[in-house]
Amino acid sequence: MKRMTAEFIGTFWLVLGGCGSAVLAAGFPDVGIGLVGVSLAFGLTVLTMAYALGHISGAHLNPAVSIGLWVGGRFSAKELAPYIIAQILGAIVAAGVLYIIATGNGSQIGNFAANGYGEHSPGRYSMISALVCEVVMTFMFLIIILGSTDKRAPNGFACLTIGFGLTLVHLISIPVTNTSVNPARSISQAIFVGGWAVEQLWMFIAAPIAGAILAGLAYRVLFAEDK
Repeated sequence: MKRMTAEFIGTFWLVLGGCGSAVLAAGFPDVGIGLVGVSLAFGLTVLTMAYALGHISGAHLNPAVSIGLWVGGRFSAKELAPYIIAQILGAIVAAGVLYIIATGNGSQIGNFAANGYGEHSPGRYSMISALVCEVVMTFMFLIIILGSTDKRAPNGFACLTIGFGLTLVHLISIPVTNTSVNPARSISQAIFVGGWAVEQLWMFIAAPIAGAILAGLAYRVLFAEDK
């Protein structure tokens, strides 16, 4: 229960901090934080939760991460479903809090930082571009996680590496899909936007999971410690 609660709170913070920065602060007149600020916000949420709660649950904060760690032999199958449920619930509650805040001045939520492709991509990128982007970005993010948490890696730097890794992922891919690499984050925003966001949600569940599975397999085959 402690681990599930940690995953709930950690994913809550990731969605509130990351999507909140996109919805509330990215385009604020004259002093908005822009794409770079949003990218840093997502990275900082993971960095802070990794230090605060990583010793309790591992601070996965992302169903794709949990699945990738399981495929890579780092996580128990019996804990996979509880982790994913806690992550999705934490993300949905965060989106609800963000909805209350964002509409507090009479504003509409707009796209609510939801993920999309085609006409709903920030840069109008195609479905194929979005699919490739999400698979590759999640693959690289999991390689970063698996590598930096390997017992052979330098001690004490994993949280920084993972936080900065997620920042870099967002700097690359926000123009393409608004950056998912996290099904819980995508589900939570799509629920409140509805319509097109729910119709395109399959992409942002399937692609991150596929990228995570590929990374788990690749790391296990290519980089596992020699017996």
